[in-house]
Amino acid sequence: MLGDMRIVVLAGGIGGARFLRGLKKAAPDADITVIGNTGDDIHLFGLKVCPDLDTVMYTLGGGINEEQGWGRTDETFKVKEELAAYGVGPEWFGLGDRDFATHIVRTQMLGAGYPLSAVTQALCERWQPGVRLIPMSDDRVETHVAVTVDGEQKAVHFQEYWVRLRASVDAHAVVPVGAEQAKPAPGVLEAIAEADVVLFPPSNPVVSVGTILAVPGIREAIAEAGVPVVGLSPIVGDSPVRGMADKVLAAVGVETSAAAVAEHYGSGLLDGWLVDTVDAGVVERVESAGIRCRAVPLMMTDVDAAAEMAREALALAAEVRA
Repeated sequence: MLGDMRIVVLAGGIGGARFLRGLKKAAPDADITVIGNTGDDIHLFGLKVCPDLDTVMYTLGGGINEEQGWGRTDETFKVKEELAAYGVGPEWFGLGDRDFATHIVRTQMLGAGYPLSAVTQALCERWQPGVRLIPMSDDRVETHVAVTVDGEQKAVHFQEYWVRLRASVDAHAVVPVGAEQAKPAPGVLEAIAEADVVLFPPSNPVVSVGTILAVPGIREAIAEAGVPVVGLSPIVGDSPVRGMADKVLAAVGVETSAAAVAEHYGSGLLDGWLVDTVDAGVVERVESAGIRCRAVPLMMTDVDAAAEMAREALALAAEVRA
């Protein structure tokens, strides 16, 4: 059954990438399409940087820095040091030398007229991630965050909020700029229409999965596909497993809890939801919202743990289908 299974996964960066590694182990023969978030994309040093796409590509291709979960393994930072010596910023964004090569190739191809989806496919030819990785859109979408810094209200790029400010100030609003005008990239809607199951990994529900769903047509396609849609909570015991998802959840008026995130997605979209065993007490609340819910271990301590989470998600999908 799993051999012929077509699985679509909406993925952000680290959480999505590590879940995908587990999914590949749990369903090695499945046909997996990954729709990657591009709202985190940023232009730096004249280069187009796609953090989430690259994190998925490097993680599944064996080139990721395992300790930090982003960037390349065996990385050096000579170019960054030289740029800093010239007084050229931003210094807060750490692009390594190997990573620079990816962004140079991407920017050259985009400049030659190739759309981001074709560029991503070309980059994946080197990394062989074992999944089909498609950006959510070929159009430019950038997530901006409204904040107050030193008494001044302003909007900053999500990367600046996350990396430079470390989400240390409250987010008043999170806006995927350009999303309303964007179109799904070629292959996105087709993959959803042909899927047997759609999975939301434990990625950030606002700035990762939420940004993908903000591209017109994608949420509708998932809701209308008539296949099980199962998500895994990124919130365990009322706090994010990693990152600062609580800050952006507050900005959209959602409490930081496994149940609230399920309700945020809604029963019109989600059929099944996995929460961690420590949150077993919310299963009833989620089910009363019309979403089938199970409590299972949700800490991706290693690939085997991630694979077990993926098996649980596919089992819940099968249960929903039945």
